Formats: sequence, C-alpha cells, structure tokens
Amino acid sequence: MKNKLYIVATPIGNLGDISKRIADTLSEVDFICCEDTRVTGNLLKHLKITKELISFNAKSETKKIGYVIERIKKGESCALVSDAGTPGISDPGIRLVNTAINEFIEVVGIPGPNAAILALSISGLPTESFVFEGFIPQKKGRQKKLKELAEEKRTIILYESVYRIEKLLNELSEYMPERFVVVCRELTKKFEEYWRGFPSQLIDEMESKTVKGEFVVVIASLGWKEKE
Repeated sequence: MKNKLYIVATPIGNLGDISKRIADTLSEVDFICCEDTRVTGNLLKHLKITKELISFNAKSETKKIGYVIERIKKGESCALVSDAGTPGISDPGIRLVNTAINEFIEVVGIPGPNAAILALSISGLPTESFVFEGFIPQKKGRQKKLKELAEEKRTIILYESVYRIEKLLNELSEYMPERFVVVCRELTKKFEEYWRGFPSQLIDEMESKTVKGEFVVVIASLGWKEKE
C-alpha cells in the first residue's frame, strides 16, 4: 500500500453499508484525511480502528495538500474520506487527487455509497441520461442557474439542505412547474422519507410536516410523464 492515495467512500447513514474492502483499506493505510475528525473518529471507533486523522476540508485543503503529498512520496499511504459518501462529489478532495496524479502517485478508488446515484436509482425517473449539479448557488447566480436548469432536457439531481429545501421547491414551482420531482430525505437512515409529485404538490405536503436532515432532489427529464 506504499506511495498510494486511496479515495474511500463511507456510509451516507447506515453503517451496515461499509464493505470489507472499505474497512480493510482504512485499517491498513498510514493516515486518513477527513472533513471532520469527530465524524471519521466515530466511524473508526465503530470499526475498532485506531488511525492518525488529518483535518482536510474546504478551508484547509489548499494549505495541507503539499504536506499530504510529501508524506505519500516518502512511502506512506493515505486514505481520503468525506463525512459521508464518495469524496470529491460536492466535497473537498479533487485538488488533492489532481496533485497526486501530477506527482505520479497512484490513486486508487474504493467504491461505496453515493447519495445522488442512490436517489436516482429509486426515483423511478429516467436514468439513461442525467446531470448532477450538487448544491446550486445559495445567493449570487442562483436564479441564473435555475433558468439554465429549466432548459436542461436530462434528469437533474440536486443536493439541498434543510434550510433551503422549501425555498428550492418554491423556485422549482416557478421555473419548472410541469416537471415531476422526487425528494429524498435522510437516505439509508432511520427516518428515511420520499416525496413524489409536481413542485406545487410537494410544497403543500412539506408545509404540513417538520422536516430535518439532508435532501437529494431528482427532477424528471423534460417532457417525462408519470407512469410513462
């Protein structure tokens, strides 16, 4: 495992989704770069693994890339993980991967959970062609992005937080009122839920509930009809 960078997916909720290969890799590397040492520390505790953790998030990524790369070049192995899911997908890590490649360090992917693909697979919406947009801009550029997405013909996958999910549904009702939507909450967790319908229908349904957690929003391809 020397001189390698491992990109390791971790559970998005249910710890039962940890594969043997994921556990073995985390156990065998020399150190782990992670978004939040507390979150990854709890995961390692569950796996009964003790390992050096380096905080590696959006704020510290640029400053620590050189340090991580130098250690790998000297013979160590590193695993990159995010708080949940596959690293680099709306999470830090791509700069580290690019730097490793440019330094001729072998990058090895250890596959596992991904909220976007999971939501798409259970949405019942067209999967043959889709676009993943992650979190759209919170303020500047948000309306422009929504107008662009309204013209997108493929199925669209978005991430959204509990603080803006109702705002997003209202925006979809304005920009894409005729496109069917599937909203997934807390995927693989105890309170996993789904809502299906047109944006205006989902607004009414969610206003009557207290919702928490993280959301994946899947928007049907342009012109798709339910029960097509």
